[in-house]
Amino acid sequence: MTRLPTADHEAQARQRREASKQAAERRLERERGLARQVAEWLGDDLMEVIEFRGQLTVICKLNRIHALLVWLRDELAFDMLVDATGVDYLKLEGDHPERFAVVYHVANTVREARLRIRTYVSEEDPTAPTASDVWAAAGWAEREIYDMYGLEFEGHPNLIRILLPHEYSGHPLRKDYPLRGRGERDNFPVIRRGGEADA
Repeated sequence: MTRLPTADHEAQARQRREASKQAAERRLERERGLARQVAEWLGDDLMEVIEFRGQLTVICKLNRIHALLVWLRDELAFDMLVDATGVDYLKLEGDHPERFAVVYHVANTVREARLRIRTYVSEEDPTAPTASDVWAAAGWAEREIYDMYGLEFEGHPNLIRILLPHEYSGHPLRKDYPLRGRGERDNFPVIRRGGEADA
């Protein structure tokens, strides 16, 4: 009787882990190179480049954010906006020049690279230029940031609430948003379905 060779599952698992680790190191090195190119292009408008847990964040002055996003798409082939989000630093520790920030997560799908691009937005004028003309996907994300944080995007084609009713007052992800418990939704309009009567 012929015995089939048995696989060394432990060795295969070690090889997969090592290959994965090497791929992550190559990706991080590519991203470091791209971040250096971004920093050089920004010049004095670069605020900082941060590397944390294998991820790179480039912090740019607000007056250059739109031009940077266009340049990333056109010159460095960042062809995908993965996400855009807001941050409220009101009660967070650390040195932040403004209360709010907008963060764009962009990807170059050909080179398998990602960068986070952050810009600060003031509380007195919480407005940033839209990125919806750079990546169409930014339209929905910016509406969510507007709805949850109250940050506005100049040039956005349809900046209206996306999650909450239009009549809702306030922005729930702001750190100073009052948490009222019961009664929070009492001011929402009641929409009845056909044939339903008031209770």
